[in-house]
Amino acid sequence: MFRNTSLRTLGLLTASILLQACGVDSTSRRPSAPPPLRAEPIQTSSIPLAPPPPVVAESAIVIDPVSGRVLYAKNADQRRPVASTQKLVTALVVMDQGSIDRPVTISADDTRCEPTKLYLKPGEIHPRRELLKVLMVKSANDVGRALARDVAGSQQGFAAMMNRKAAALGMRNSHFLNPHGLPQEGQFSTARDIAIAARAAWRSQTIHSFTSLKRTTFRHSDGRVKTLENTNRLLKTIPYCDGLKTGTTNAAGRCLASSGTLNGRSAIVVALKSNSANIWKDSEKLLRWALERPTDP
Repeated sequence: MFRNTSLRTLGLLTASILLQACGVDSTSRRPSAPPPLRAEPIQTSSIPLAPPPPVVAESAIVIDPVSGRVLYAKNADQRRPVASTQKLVTALVVMDQGSIDRPVTISADDTRCEPTKLYLKPGEIHPRRELLKVLMVKSANDVGRALARDVAGSQQGFAAMMNRKAAALGMRNSHFLNPHGLPQEGQFSTARDIAIAARAAWRSQTIHSFTSLKRTTFRHSDGRVKTLENTNRLLKTIPYCDGLKTGTTNAAGRCLASSGTLNGRSAIVVALKSNSANIWKDSEKLLRWALERPTDP
């Protein structure tokens, strides 16, 4: 009896070790969560990483989205408004709620927001997929409200879902009150937390495919077709830029979470509280700094 129990215990232990080696949680049988962001400089064998360029953004961070390494940080844990960059969290919550091809019927309440709108009309019906794509490309606030109400039943209910998602991702310094990022007292995040959300969005094939679009089209129910340009200008100025999300309000300043992949390396840059003259320069300089260094021998 003792021998059989020991053999059974040894077998379970061996299986658990093998599952862990493959990155699988032996309890849930699901792939393990991505490792947290690690505040370590990137390592090279003989070519040092040049000092980071100065940026105007009051908060910024650069991470390797594959390893989770933090390559650069400036006031990365300072709480501040982050404008529409928080729509990355909105997208992640929507993706968690089953089929994104489910139809959404627009209500009058969805349209009550400014300033960036798609001008949806009550009674229009669109699949979540198309609305989510427009949310990532054009940052339309009425689209964010429609998705939030459809998923959670109310804007407040969706904000609670955003906060639960943020906590699950390890975003320790964020509190969200709406799905679009318009100013609201008590709503805040940080460059580090937005980088965590951006990393999760970058790992989502669907969200990543939307944020990488330079433009898209949207067909209203009455047949009108709009061509929508992505608000992220870096997609047109840096060949290897492939996302992610802009944000602008008076309180937040100019904000951008951007990503790129070059020569087998990837990077995500978050710049918060920059200005119109410098947000693109800030983000481009940090992306180039992270990705255009010589490859390791």
